[in-house]
Amino acid sequence: MNLHSEILENARALRSTKLRAALYLERRGTIFSNLIRDRAALFGFIIVLIFITLAVFAPLIAPHDPAVQHLNERLVSPSLTFPLGTDHLGRCLLSRLLVGAQISLGSAIIASVMALGIGVSVGVISGYLGGWVDTFLMRIVDLILAFPLLVLALAITGTIGIGLTSVLIGIVSVWWASHARIVRSLVLSVRERPFIEAARATGVSPFKIITRHVLPNVISPVVVLATLEMGNLILAIAGLSFLNLGVQSPTPEWGAMLNEGRLFLRRAPQLMIYPGLMISLTVLGFNLLGDGLRDALDPRQK
Repeated sequence: MNLHSEILENARALRSTKLRAALYLERRGTIFSNLIRDRAALFGFIIVLIFITLAVFAPLIAPHDPAVQHLNERLVSPSLTFPLGTDHLGRCLLSRLLVGAQISLGSAIIASVMALGIGVSVGVISGYLGGWVDTFLMRIVDLILAFPLLVLALAITGTIGIGLTSVLIGIVSVWWASHARIVRSLVLSVRERPFIEAARATGVSPFKIITRHVLPNVISPVVVLATLEMGNLILAIAGLSFLNLGVQSPTPEWGAMLNEGRLFLRRAPQLMIYPGLMISLTVLGFNLLGDGLRDALDPRQK
């Protein structure tokens, strides 16, 4: 009798596992098909993919060393040797744009991962535990959000010092707060659902409930949030570098290149046009992709 019951239980568990796998594959296929049908999202994905590819293979694609100066060929027009011309120090613009993509995109990705890690952790703890923990953490969030994020990041970066590390610290120090508030609201809507109550009733530890039940149900909005925030992070990092607080010359970075090119706006406007286009297209790509992911992951979509 015990053996028969064990066999039935294993069979039910196997069927349940297969059903969950089938539902997951079906949902993933639906999300992918919805994303492909959205032309704007597909266009954004292509833009993001192109820029990430250029950033990854920049050392192989760049025709010149971005820091090498050709003083006899300053501000030259596009040619076979310099496809986009040179800057005021004779450095290849194309090479600097490609290598600058590594720093601009790489730093934005690092800042996004760090801000999301802190924001999701604070939001989950605050939303699930509630009580004085929730009150204490949310008051800190309210204090940070009371100031414009970029202005507060500027103040923190200026206090720490000049450099890319300081920029990342300044941005992450304030960017996590908005993530924490959004994740908290998602957790509050999930923690009262019947399956969470059932897990508590069976004695499952809070850590397992959070990792196995709460996080999987809030991960989709978090992915959308991370994608949409990438554009804002790229703009914030470029803005701080434009103010000469981030990457320093001769290291190429799109915001720093804008700062260098503004002195030659009348004589060589391309020094600002090219990095400005790179920033604009990248932000556009992430925004379109984020909007498409939001629609594709929305369970209310038919």
